[in-house]
Amino acid sequence: MAERKAEAEAKQEEAKALQREADSSFENVAQQWWEWWSIGKSPRHADTVMRRLKADIFPGFGHKHMDTIRAAEIRELMLTIEKRDARDVAKRCHEMTSQIFRFAVARDIASRNPTADFKPRDILAAAKTENRACVDAKELPELLTKMDDYNGDAITRFALKLMAYTFVRTSEEIEAPWTEFDLEEARWTIPAERMKMDTSHIVPLSRQAVQVLRALKLLTGNGRFVLPGANDKTKPISNNTILYALYRLGYRDWMTGHGFRGLASTILHENGFEEAHIELQLAHLKRDKVAAAYNHAKYLTPRTEMMQWWADYLDAQLAKGRPASAG
Repeated sequence: MAERKAEAEAKQEEAKALQREADSSFENVAQQWWEWWSIGKSPRHADTVMRRLKADIFPGFGHKHMDTIRAAEIRELMLTIEKRDARDVAKRCHEMTSQIFRFAVARDIASRNPTADFKPRDILAAAKTENRACVDAKELPELLTKMDDYNGDAITRFALKLMAYTFVRTSEEIEAPWTEFDLEEARWTIPAERMKMDTSHIVPLSRQAVQVLRALKLLTGNGRFVLPGANDKTKPISNNTILYALYRLGYRDWMTGHGFRGLASTILHENGFEEAHIELQLAHLKRDKVAAAYNHAKYLTPRTEMMQWWADYLDAQLAKGRPASAG
């Protein structure tokens, strides 16, 4: 009898140990961290973080006990993600994993944080950088106010606005003919021959971008180009037109047309928009013809919503830049 009781107690202890092991798995602790961390965060951002955990981190070591996860496993996971040309995602996975371990250490669920053994720059290839000036997000209200008040050529003022709303490359905007635009469908389709990645690119147009284009239509709609040159209407404005306009506004060596792309990428990521949607809208993704068609079909709706959110965000920043008495 005593022997059977001892055996039952041993099994109970074993079951409890297994339960403790499961409770201390990375995935279980990450779920606890997410519930704590997501309080006060936007639902979109919180959902994006959870999707990234499920897609990129849990498959690697989600099942493992916190104290059995080594720095080498985290490193290998990041390098695997980097091979997908997703360096920024690899960095974010390191950051999220670190936050989860800190959460666990603070609650005696884990004894240490292995992500502290290295920084992303210690293992990831250096980012390909372009020397492009760009203001900070906190400086947007002042920049947008100055752009809105620009007292130079009207076409240049509209060019600045269109670049802010669409964050296309400067060459893609200044060389755009009217034939690429469908204002009724609120869509701008740039053909492959004008794109850096040699695949056609769709730019969903926000209500604000359509308004800018309708205003431009009144000024330049009889010609070929949306943004014709001042002296020769058969040619588009030069690459320097937008740059010099920003110089006139006081942003020499501080902001370029390309800077709107960096701003949009940073702010959209911070507000929880999908990495794939942002990268596709920036036309960063290398796509074959089949993949391009698939991505256009799959992501056009969320990209349209994202572009409208971005335009509304810019308008809200412009309102911030106005004195209270102006309204």
